[in-house]
Amino acid sequence: MENKTHSEHKYPLPLIINGKEYKWDHQYIKGEQIKKLGEIPISDELFLKVKDGYKDELIKDNEEVDLARPGIDHFYSKKPQIIIFVNTREEHWHEAKITYDQVVKLAFPDYNPNNPNVVYTVTYKRGPHQNPEGSMVKGESVFVQNKMIFNVTKTDKS
Repeated sequence: MENKTHSEHKYPLPLIINGKEYKWDHQYIKGEQIKKLGEIPISDELFLKVKDGYKDELIKDNEEVDLARPGIDHFYSKKPQIIIFVNTREEHWHEAKITYDQVVKLAFPDYNPNNPNVVYTVTYKRGPHQNPEGSMVKGESVFVQNKMIFNVTKTDKS
């Protein structure tokens, strides 16, 4: 006996991924299939737009979405949010790498890279396998991962 819930749909169902319309021949679609259809990197997070005033729904790769509900489903992707700690303060980061200047600016918002009288020392730990721990100097960048710790100290030479 055919499984009705996963059979081909009579008409292709429309869905919108990052502002572009696509068609899908089945009632259900998984998060990973949406990412493939919309050419979204597997590492990105996928969200289903929900009515205004409500929180959009995070769709996991193996989670199924019913496309036969009323209206057209709108999906969008975002780079995953990474939480790093800079001088024990939680910061949100959205990129794979962070530069020396960016770390110092998070620790000291008044950072002036052209001030010769102030030296900043940056150390980090709990990093990814490419750079698990160490220090950074001006001009360098490192890969980041969730819960990575940065310590920045400021020394005034004047």
